[in-house]
Amino acid sequence: MDDVIIAAATGTAFTGETGATSESAQTAIAAGGTGLTIAKLRTAKQTFDLASVDPSIPRHIVVGPEQITNLLGTTEVTSSDFNTVKALANGEVNSFLGFNFTVSNRLSKTGNDRTCIAFAQDGITLGIGKDVNARIDERADKSYATQVYYCMSIGATRMEQAKVLGIVCQEA
Repeated sequence: MDDVIIAAATGTAFTGETGATSESAQTAIAAGGTGLTIAKLRTAKQTFDLASVDPSIPRHIVVGPEQITNLLGTTEVTSSDFNTVKALANGEVNSFLGFNFTVSNRLSKTGNDRTCIAFAQDGITLGIGKDVNARIDERADKSYATQVYYCMSIGATRMEQAKVLGIVCQEA
C-alpha cells in the first residue's frame, strides 16, 4: 500500500472528465545541497497556506531516517524553548510546524537526493477495489509443499495538486 501511495504522490496523475489529461507531481522545494531544514519546512507550510489549504486539515510529511537526523541536529526542533515536544529525549520528531511526521524507507532516491512528501490529509486518496485475500495451502502435485497466496486490488491518486508537494533533500 505504501508504494502505491508514494507513487500516486510523486508520479503522474490523470485528470479531466475522461482521465486523459496528465498532471506531473508538484516538487516545490529543491534539494539546494542540504538535507531537511527548518527553512524547507517553513517553505512547505507557506506553499500550503498560499494555496489556501485549510489549516484545520491535518498535514503530514513522510521522510527518511536521515531527514529526522537532520532535524534532530537543529536547535529549533530539540530545544524546549522552541518546541514543546522533547524530540532529543525521545530521539524522534512526531510533529513540528503543524506537520505530523512519518518515517519511511520506501521513498525514492535519485543519486544523493531523496524526495520526501508533504501533504494535507485529503490530498491523497487510497481506493481499495478488493480487500486482502490470503490463503495457505498444501500442493499435492508439488510433494505437499506449502503454497502461499496473497492478493488485493488497490489504487491511489492525488485529489488536489495544491495539497501534495515534494521536498527534495540531499543525503550524505
